[in-house]
Amino acid sequence: MYFYYDYSWFVLIPAMIFTFLCQARINNAYRHYSQVPCSRGITGAEAARIMMDANGLSDVAINVINGGNSLTNFYDPKTRSLSLSREVYGSNSVASVCIACHEVGHAIQDATHYAPLALRNGIVPLVNLTQMVSWPLIFFGLIASSMSPYGGLMFTIGVFCFMFVILFHLITLPVEFNASNRALANMRELNLVNEEDYVGSRTVLRAAAMTYIAALATAVASLLRVLVLAGGSRRN
Repeated sequence: MYFYYDYSWFVLIPAMIFTFLCQARINNAYRHYSQVPCSRGITGAEAARIMMDANGLSDVAINVINGGNSLTNFYDPKTRSLSLSREVYGSNSVASVCIACHEVGHAIQDATHYAPLALRNGIVPLVNLTQMVSWPLIFFGLIASSMSPYGGLMFTIGVFCFMFVILFHLITLPVEFNASNRALANMRELNLVNEEDYVGSRTVLRAAAMTYIAALATAVASLLRVLVLAGGSRRN
């Protein structure tokens, strides 16, 4: 059993390293371009307002998040409101403008009934439930599998529950990529940025997109590691 536990880490470690590199990349990109002023001199909130008004979303409110991480920004489809960190809301940096416009991309997706976004929002309650119960089922299933046939059943149910979490990460990819593409296209069409700003915006948004790929890779690697552990337990 010891060797199976030991070797199973080799499944997860590459994903962990990849996640670390992606997080470092987005932090570096944000740190750099948060110091570069946008050529138009507009703030993230102003850019978001211009982009939403141009897309018929004048009724969508923009709120400020007090405290928290500067990269904590989101669109809420339930309240149809945009929430931006204080840094993104009030700063006129390239990073703030492109991040704010990315969130507007989600608002446009919601307004146009973009199918992957609707699917992702629809499965959120199920994903929250399965994420909460999957690891306890997997853990106790692994322990009990050698003593009771119900342990194997518990483990299998846990694995299937965690597959919903992986599905959520998978659906998130087109949602986030599409929002960034919409943001970049609108920023150029609405003359919110010059070419230099556009290149910086693309750098920030691509770095952010890689973190979603890393989240998917980590989830898949975690599941594979569990399956390696289960295989080792059966052989022992």
